[in-house]
Amino acid sequence: MRISTLTIYEQSVSSLHRQQNGFIDVGQQIASGRRVVRPSDDPQAASRALGVSQSQAVTKQYGEARISARNSLSQEESILDSVSDAIAAARTLVIQAASDTLSDTDRSSVASELKGVLETLIGQANATDGNGRYLFGGYRDASPPFVRDAAGSVVYHGDTNTREQRIDASRLMPVADNGAEVFLSVHGAAGYVAEADAANAGNITFTGPLVTDPTDPAYGDAFTISFSVDGDDVTYSINGGPDVIYESGQPLAFGGLSLHLQGRPADGDSLRIDRAANMNTDLFASMAKVIGVLETPAETPAQQANLRNTINTVLRELDNSLDNVLTVRASVGARLNELDTVDLVAEKRGLNYEQTLSDLVDLDYVEAIAEYSRRQVGLQAAQRTFIDLSRLSLFQQM
Repeated sequence: MRISTLTIYEQSVSSLHRQQNGFIDVGQQIASGRRVVRPSDDPQAASRALGVSQSQAVTKQYGEARISARNSLSQEESILDSVSDAIAAARTLVIQAASDTLSDTDRSSVASELKGVLETLIGQANATDGNGRYLFGGYRDASPPFVRDAAGSVVYHGDTNTREQRIDASRLMPVADNGAEVFLSVHGAAGYVAEADAANAGNITFTGPLVTDPTDPAYGDAFTISFSVDGDDVTYSINGGPDVIYESGQPLAFGGLSLHLQGRPADGDSLRIDRAANMNTDLFASMAKVIGVLETPAETPAQQANLRNTINTVLRELDNSLDNVLTVRASVGARLNELDTVDLVAEKRGLNYEQTLSDLVDLDYVEAIAEYSRRQVGLQAAQRTFIDLSRLSLFQQM
């Protein structure tokens, strides 16, 4: 069998190309630090590496979402801190206004201070985040959620939804609480509140109510105390029940509650006692109510009684509002702590992804350098062989 010179050249060149390509491939691996430079180098590893890279990208996106959520929640916590301070300041002023030593002018001055606190609360309720969205408007975050109507009352124009953001594959976190939950609600554990009818003409005042027996079958119900006056006879009935003789200074016991009354009612006067959630829960309405009564001169016994009763009611309402704000703030703090926990979990997951990706595509430099040297020797040998073969000729044998 004859082997032509052309065949020898073609085989030698083909061998040189194979050796050179292998040598270049190893050089690219060393230069890039990756064992899999092209998918064809290891299709299975390349496919798995692609999946891991996609998981890394998703983890990074969730990390950015957590940064945004943390910024929003941190700002809300700061605002709620200011709101709780403002409510505490308002409560101090209301207690000050309850003093018998104050004149109508003094109470009017307190009302002016309370107006400043009210404006502060409205400003905090209309706070925006770094992107210009109103924090407490729910999904209606493009305009102020709390505005004054034609009568001067503060009205909520946001919605009752809570903006949420996905911070991880399995966690959708609320990143802002709506204004109704913060400023127009009370905690579910809030107790009873008593309120005198605005049309009362007598000078009866109340203190309480106090819980005396939460196991009473009627505990949890609403109560209306109605007064009847016939000459010197004064009676009261609870929820339309039998008439009972009223004595000033004696506590009334009903439904597991105790209410202390002073003064003499007028015929038709009434008091309402109910769970706080069923009474006024609007923080701004409470502030407006006490400001209004402090600006009104308390000259008659009925006006003085209205002043005391309003202050007692508003103090309860402010306490309930403060408890509610603190509860929301605690919830915000818990979510911030959860973000820290999710960050730690994501960080460990990211390390696992990096290790998996490294195992799949990263280069073992010791092995690669040894292979590089072997390929280099092979290429040099192929080059030397080609040179030697190219010099073979029959004329050398003559």
